Amino acid sequence: MSQPILGMELSEIREVLGPGQAPFRAKQVYKALYRQKVGDLVQISTLPAGLRAELAASHEVGMPCVEKRYESVDGTLRYLLRLHDGKTVETVLMPEEGRDTVCISSQVGCPVDCRFCMTALMGLERNLTAGEIVGQVLYVARENGLLDGAAKFNIVMMGMGEPLLNLPNVLKATRLLADPEGAAISEKRITLSTSGIIPKMEEMGRAAVRPKLAISLNASTEEMRQQLMPITRKYHLRDLIEACRAYPVRVWEKLTFEYVLLGGVNDSDADARRVVGLLGNLDCMVNLIALNPGPGIDFQTPSPERVDSFQTIVRRSLPCFVRKPRGRDIFAACGQLKRNTA
Repeated sequence: MSQPILGMELSEIREVLGPGQAPFRAKQVYKALYRQKVGDLVQISTLPAGLRAELAASHEVGMPCVEKRYESVDGTLRYLLRLHDGKTVETVLMPEEGRDTVCISSQVGCPVDCRFCMTALMGLERNLTAGEIVGQVLYVARENGLLDGAAKFNIVMMGMGEPLLNLPNVLKATRLLADPEGAAISEKRITLSTSGIIPKMEEMGRAAVRPKLAISLNASTEEMRQQLMPITRKYHLRDLIEACRAYPVRVWEKLTFEYVLLGGVNDSDADARRVVGLLGNLDCMVNLIALNPGPGIDFQTPSPERVDSFQTIVRRSLPCFVRKPRGRDIFAACGQLKRNTA
């Protein structure tokens, strides 16, 4: 089999079909993949039977297969999805009234050794292709009857991996997902979370089509951030803030800063005041995440009172929200994705 079709842009599909086919045939394939979410090329009923058979014989769609599916008491679904080479990634669906959010992975594992994250314990196995990134969204949408316009649909690239270390494939996937002729998911509804890879942030800022940017802050001082997120020894906090100040925020967006609260480590009132000092001059918002515990993580979840105190201080100066944990009981919450099978 040749390269999977999923992940190809319209021009690439035209090349696959060859000069002998009318240009509109490529558009039919493109729409079938990204709008109709077909899992088999022979299902593209708008194509002549001969072309369908020829295409299916030489190419596969490349949609992931489900290895395991877990359902939380709060309705969250965690999928362990198998890729063409047998590798697996995690994808999480968080349904809410009037809104569905899918959390997708950008790498198999993760090279960013954040001390409070279970995914970090895996290390990095490989990058995902654009098709494997898009495929997670389309698979979950197809299985749950989503993307029909009845509810708002959000994508967060906050699953396994550091998206900016796989930027070409992440940006290509974003173009495919945002294309009005394809999945038609607005850029306003796609968010990428990074540990703060400054050169890649600058590169993403130059892209014509790109997700919204969320930065994992997780500490109020340089020393603490380097302890919790060793990769930041290369990308200093002061430089990160300057890069955020220079980032080309679009008129409709704000930067988001995510802050994982670790009991007795980075959750004091003094930490909250330092966060305000760091971010006070930026057009941004702050999401607080009380640690989601898991095996191999040597930190504690702070008390609700400590979380409330931290939020109260920050929101005097900045919009500040506490992210509600979803799917903790099935290891689907933020920082818990490690291909657990029980």
